[in-house]
Amino acid sequence: MEWFTADNYDAARFVLQRGIAALYLIAFVAVLRQFVPLLGTRGLLPVPDFLERAGSRAGPTLFRWRYSDRLVVATAWAGIAGSLTLVVGLPQQGPPWVPLVTFALLYLMYLSVVNVGQVFYGFGWESLLLEAGFLAAFLGSNDVAPPLLVLLAFRWLLFRVEFGAGMIKMRGDRAWRDLTALYYHHETQPMPGPLSWFFHHLPRPLHRIEVLANHVVQLVVPFALFLPQPIASIAAGLMILTQLWLVLSGNFAWLNWLTMLLAFAAVGDDQLVALVPALGPVLDGGSQATGALWWVILVGVMAAVTVVLAVRPALNLISANQAMNASYNRWHLGGAYGAFGSITRRREEVIVEGTNDPDGRTGWQEYVFRGKPGPVKRWPAQVAPYHLRLDWGMWFLALGSGGQHRWFTVFLRRLLEADRRTLRLLARDPFEGRRPRWVRARVFRYRYSTWHEWRASGHWWVRTVSGNLAGPLTLAASGTGG
Repeated sequence: MEWFTADNYDAARFVLQRGIAALYLIAFVAVLRQFVPLLGTRGLLPVPDFLERAGSRAGPTLFRWRYSDRLVVATAWAGIAGSLTLVVGLPQQGPPWVPLVTFALLYLMYLSVVNVGQVFYGFGWESLLLEAGFLAAFLGSNDVAPPLLVLLAFRWLLFRVEFGAGMIKMRGDRAWRDLTALYYHHETQPMPGPLSWFFHHLPRPLHRIEVLANHVVQLVVPFALFLPQPIASIAAGLMILTQLWLVLSGNFAWLNWLTMLLAFAAVGDDQLVALVPALGPVLDGGSQATGALWWVILVGVMAAVTVVLAVRPALNLISANQAMNASYNRWHLGGAYGAFGSITRRREEVIVEGTNDPDGRTGWQEYVFRGKPGPVKRWPAQVAPYHLRLDWGMWFLALGSGGQHRWFTVFLRRLLEADRRTLRLLARDPFEGRRPRWVRARVFRYRYSTWHEWRASGHWWVRTVSGNLAGPLTLAASGTGG
């Protein structure tokens, strides 16, 4: 059964298993630190209320059986422990069913979280991580060779990510077609990184070349993933380089990191050794065993399911009404992916302030978030691959997304209450744990400073007030309960 094994892909399996497990580790750490204040019993969007409204529409989740904040914390710790074992390679030392079960448990636990996460977990990379974890369960252990069908399934997932993103850009916004998208993107992206300001100030002709190169990598190169070596490895390398460029220029949680990991499914050991000869002795002598019959049958069933689930996302790719980041089933498998189908031309930020001045006219102090722009002198932080869910919600709120206002009203009330769990989501509480008497939310127009402005003032941003979103509010006026 030589067709079943991929003898030249031991490094690919190593990177995929341990890398995906590392991202699950980060995801479960985020659950541990953020889920309860955002979605817990007294969270901004409480899970019990959601389950009562949604019923079976919420999808598979262990929290339907019973929800408590303690159960969420226990799930997070279990996910962290399981992820760590895979990162260090313990399950991979046993028979193939051991990493299979470990990844399956991670997948099911994180699926339980995502299906009740509402807008705070409504990101395409949640489904991407779930689907990658599901496929990683079938990569086997060191006792067997990597199954070729699983690597092909990973390549199909990568194809959907890259080609889907390329097509949604070409269909979605003229700025991508006329190569001007990067005139705006670095300034208006959800979570700028430490180098985003510098990327924004690159010469405009270079920005146009960047966009053109991105189109080539996303619209042409993905087809080469299914060609013989070394072409497939070269295609994967180009994708990895593009994603590294995106990592340097912004914060997109684990999207870019996971995309790079997926690209390793097309990188052969021989090609990797040709690039890094020192890896030769390490990669020599991997298992070439097919495995037991039950293992072959199980991988074959997975491949058949992948083929069936491929129909809808394939049709979506060629549809004039292409959907971006769509899930076609409650298990978040076989989905459609894509990012930045449109580019915003100006940046607005919601700035939240509090005061103890009863007349609400003086003494306003700003609450500082961990990642999103706030004080103009603060250098943007590097937070990816960690995901700051509240900060991303604030970006959508500033865009006018109606689904964000419900939780934001509760958020303002929690600030008035000086709720400790909520305050831990912030970088700075100006009242140091004490209750403010009033809070408000104003909308500011943000733009990057010029080189001259930055040298003169040290400010990374220039901002001006453009409107009022909420308040001033007192605790009584904001409502009670929750």
